[in-house]
Amino acid sequence: MNKGTWLSIGMIVLMVALFVFNLYHGTVSFSASEVWAALSGRDSTSTAAFIVRESRFPQAVTALLCGAALAGSGLLLQTVFSNPLADPSILGINSGASLGVAIVMLLLGGSLMAGPFNLTGFLFVVMAACVGAGIIILLLLFFSKVVRINLLLLIIGIMISYVTSSVISLLNYVSTAEGVHSYIIWGLGNFSGVSLAQLPVFSGAMILGLLATLLLIKPLNALLLGDNYATNLGINTRRTRTLLLLITGLLTALTTAYCGPISFIGLAVPHIARLMLGTADHRQLLPLTLLTGSALALICNTLCTLPGDQGLIPLNVITPFFGVPVILYVLLFKRKF
Repeated sequence: MNKGTWLSIGMIVLMVALFVFNLYHGTVSFSASEVWAALSGRDSTSTAAFIVRESRFPQAVTALLCGAALAGSGLLLQTVFSNPLADPSILGINSGASLGVAIVMLLLGGSLMAGPFNLTGFLFVVMAACVGAGIIILLLLFFSKVVRINLLLLIIGIMISYVTSSVISLLNYVSTAEGVHSYIIWGLGNFSGVSLAQLPVFSGAMILGLLATLLLIKPLNALLLGDNYATNLGINTRRTRTLLLLITGLLTALTTAYCGPISFIGLAVPHIARLMLGTADHRQLLPLTLLTGSALALICNTLCTLPGDQGLIPLNVITPFFGVPVILYVLLFKRKF
C-alpha cells in the first residue's frame, strides 16, 4: 500500500474515534451503556436517550458530512482556478446564502405571509439560504458560459461577494437590534441545524455530492497540467468547470443553509492533506482531503462544547485557530502547490 492509502486508513480511524467521542462528550456526559442504549433503541424515554439521538448523533453526522463537503469543495476550486487561496466562499456562494438569511431575519423579521401559507422559523431560514446560494450558482453558471478564462470567473465571483456583502451591511443598518443579534448568531456557525427527521434527506444529498467529486478525479489531474493539455487528453474543460461549479455550489449551499457560513475548513484542509501526502495526485489527495475535513470538523465540534454546562463556543471562533497557521505556512514556505 502507498503512503496515501496508509494516511487515509489512519484518518478513517481518527474520524471514527472522534465521531464516537462526540456522542459521549458534551455539556452533559453519559456513560457508554447510556449512549449504547440510546442508539440501539433500548432506552427511548430518558434524558440521555433524547440528547444522544435527537442532538448529538445528528450533530456528529452533520459535522462529518459538512467537513468533507467544504474540504472537497475547496480542493476542487483550488485545482480548477490554480489558486491556493480559492475556497467555497470566494465565489460568493456563501455570501448568496447569507444574503437570503439576512433578508429573512433582517428585512422580513423571520416570517412571511404568502396567501394561505405562513413561512416562519428555522426551515424558512434554510429555504432562504438555499435560494440565495442557488441564485449565485445560476449567475456563476451564466458567466462560465461567457467567460473562458478561469481568473476572470474568479474575479467575478469576488465582485458578486462584495455586492452581496454590501446589501447585507445595508440590511444590518436598517434592521432592529433583535434581528441583527439573530443574524450574527447564525453567522457564527454551528453543526446543530439538522434535526434527526431531516438527517436522511440532508445526508443523501450530501453523499451524492461527495460521490460526484470522486468521479472528477481524472479531469482534475488533467487540469493540473493546464487547460490545453487537458483538452489534448480529450477533457472538455468548459463542461468540467460547469460540473465543478454545480457540485461545489450544491455542497456549499447545503452546508451554509443548515450550519451557517463556516470559515477556513474549505481553505485550509486541502493544504493540510497536501502537506501530509506530498503529492498533488487527486487519486490520493481527494479521498484524504475529504477524510481530513470530516476529522477536523468533528474536532471543532468537540471543542465547541469545552465550556461544559457554561454554554457553547461558536464554530467560527474555533476554525481560524486551525486554518490561519496552515495558510500562513503555505504562503510563507510553500508558495508552489
